[in-house]
Amino acid sequence: MTTDSHETELLLTTVRAFMEAEILGHEETVDRTGSVPEELGRQIETRAKEAGLYSANMPERVGGGGLSMKAMSLIEREYGKTSHALHSWIGRPTELLLACEGDQIDNYLMPAVRGEKRELFALTEPEAGSDAMGMKSNARRDGADWILNGSKHFISGPCMPDFAIVFAVTGVDETKRGPRKRITAFLVDVGTPGFDIREGNKSVSYRGYKTFQLAFNDVRLGPGQVLGEEGKGFELAGQWLGMGRVWVGTCCCGKAERIIGLATEWAASRKQFGQPIGQFQATGFKLADMAIGLRTADLLVADAVTRAEEGRLTDADVSMVKVYCSEMLNRVADDAVQIFGGMGLMEELPIQRLWRDSRLERIWDGTSEIQRHIITRSILRPYGA
Repeated sequence: MTTDSHETELLLTTVRAFMEAEILGHEETVDRTGSVPEELGRQIETRAKEAGLYSANMPERVGGGGLSMKAMSLIEREYGKTSHALHSWIGRPTELLLACEGDQIDNYLMPAVRGEKRELFALTEPEAGSDAMGMKSNARRDGADWILNGSKHFISGPCMPDFAIVFAVTGVDETKRGPRKRITAFLVDVGTPGFDIREGNKSVSYRGYKTFQLAFNDVRLGPGQVLGEEGKGFELAGQWLGMGRVWVGTCCCGKAERIIGLATEWAASRKQFGQPIGQFQATGFKLADMAIGLRTADLLVADAVTRAEEGRLTDADVSMVKVYCSEMLNRVADDAVQIFGGMGLMEELPIQRLWRDSRLERIWDGTSEIQRHIITRSILRPYGA
């Protein structure tokens, strides 16, 4: 799909109307109760299919919407204005499933695109968060099969999945920099003997969005459960993590825009000492800095999307988007609370919820510290350091 001005306006109109009709009215209830009722989630899922938004990120050749990266950036920005617990029911299957071959296409890829099955991306472990290569989950060969053991946590999704894309160590390779674990991705169905999955910790950010704990005890997997090539799982994960972090940055821009709108309206209407508080420099300059930060973040995202479409997006490019946009959003949210004063922390207003939700963005999909490490490495590597 191209994104000329007419199509762009039509796309945005569709998404905004969907958010207004299906999402916004449920945010406060979901935050208060800490859960999205299954019936509501399935309703959002169904309506998303009817609106043509479900699997919009997947190619038309597999039944997806076939939207370009630029078009998806517009959609993700609008989604970012709302509760992740709710808009995550609008399925965007991971592009990793495009690596499916043979029977995997009918068993995993196509059902995921049609919304008949849900998947989880299972990489993080209790002792391997930022250091993904420190994972201990492993799979050993047993004839033609694999025997999987280990655990994962902080694996997020809107509901109990049908299968998980699980990353495990399947050997060690000797490289110039020393031994390196060989990581392989597996497709593991919920209900497979030895595979235990349950809801995990609850977060104060995006209440209602679930995390899961996965445990594998001698789980037997056939050769057809390997996704992609054996030993190439980490490279496969990297393909998803790259644009995934760009989409996080895009969502941050959308949420920042919403918060700025609320803060601006409050600053223009709330009066102290006989005038709107926005006319005081201490408040007005906060609004100005918010606007500057958002404009910069939007430009950074747009540049990354262009680079991705042209095939020249680097890990450093992605990290710059992730760290800048998430930290911009946190500054905007914190300043908005300050502008609202005491009311910014009251449950009667959405500012405190948006503030809490914003905090997670600096952590998931790679912390700000990890993003800076990636950027630093890209700067120093040409010098051999």
